[in-house]
Formats: sequence, structure tokens, C-alpha cells
Amino acid sequence: MGKLTKKQKEALLKYDATQAYTLEQAADVLKTISYTKFDASVDIDVRLGVDPRKADQMVRGVVTLPHGTGKEVRVLVLCTPDKEAEAKEAGADYVGLDEYIQKIEQGWTDVDVIITMPSVMAKVGRLGKVLGPRGLMPNPKSGTVTPEVGKAVKEVKAGKIDFKVDKTGIIHTSVGKVSFGNDQLAQNAQEVINTLVRLKPSSAKGTYVKSIHLSSTMSPGVIIDKSTIPGL
Repeated sequence: MGKLTKKQKEALLKYDATQAYTLEQAADVLKTISYTKFDASVDIDVRLGVDPRKADQMVRGVVTLPHGTGKEVRVLVLCTPDKEAEAKEAGADYVGLDEYIQKIEQGWTDVDVIITMPSVMAKVGRLGKVLGPRGLMPNPKSGTVTPEVGKAVKEVKAGKIDFKVDKTGIIHTSVGKVSFGNDQLAQNAQEVINTLVRLKPSSAKGTYVKSIHLSSTMSPGVIIDKSTIPGL
């Protein structure tokens, strides 16, 4: 582990790193120990009792945060001309097809989410090598491959996010910003946890949700008391 900065040391003195907190208490602690000059993101990390190497234990899903993410999400819609107006009216930042496919092939990936249609996936599919490593490849499971492009754009803009367990069995995703109210952060985090519980693989044995932490950009993690979480 690298040497702690002065601000990191100050943050660790402001709370008990060994204590477990409720979601609302943890949100309050984060406001105390976050020291960035910008409105830091708040993230949730949930360690699951699954083996991601097994296909039947791969946990992946989507969740719409009740209070959004607080981020300005840049959306590209790759669609046929008859769907362009629908995508633009829904708030897409970029709309088109062949010209954007060419830009992406040349290395352009200045977006957060890409939405496309089943009918053009043959064209979009060849972008896998560029988009896959960046987590931008459209996927029917995350609702980003759909004929209803306008609806998909509105959902993403409203706070719909997708997540996938990593190779160590951890789900990591954003639940808002430090400027959010404690109740807003707690409700967003609870919605992520509720979704994970619904997605529990039938083949997962033992404790499913092993640990939960909240953290903000560059802050230490705050332990969540699982016994205070409804549904666990």
C-alpha cells in the first residue's frame, strides 16, 4: 500500500474505520471525510459469495437509481435514419450510424453509454474490440440493444445503470454524489442491494452478500452494518 497523504490521514482520524454504520450514517461520514475540491462520486462495493468463473454464478443486471447518479451521462445512439428523431427527442447526445461506427473504429469513445437496435447489431458487432474493454459494448441484458431507443435513452438519462460482478466477486458501481442528501444516497444504495438480492444465483451457496462498503472519490471506505439492511 502506498504512503498515506496528509488529507488521507486527516480523514482516517475523523471516523472509526473498524465500525460498521447504517447506510445513512455512512453517507454522513463520507461528507466529513471527502476532501476533493469537486463534487465527488459516491460508490458502493458489495462482495458477493459467488464464483464468477462459473457461468451460472455470473451476476449482472441493471438498476434505476431513484435519485439518479448525479452525473451528466453522454449517450450515443447507433440507429437507422427512421429512429434518429426519436433518439434526439429523448435527449441523446449523438445520433447516427455509419459515421459514428467509422469514428469509433478510428478510436473515438467519448461517450458513457451506447444504445443501438437489434437490426444494426451486425454492423455494431465489429466494434467489440474497441468497445468491449471500455465497457461500452451494447448488450440486450442491459437494455442497450432495443428497438425502443427513445425509451432506453430516457432511462439512462434518469439514472439507469448496469453492473457486473468482477473476477474477484465484487460489484462496484456509483450511487450518487457527495452533494446528495444522506437519505438519497441511502435509498440509491438500498436499490442496488435489493437488485443484487433478486439476482442471487440459485447455485450460490453459503453467505451471498459478504460485505458492503461505501466510499467517495479518493476517500477511505466505510463499512456498512449488514444487519441494518432490509432484505438481508
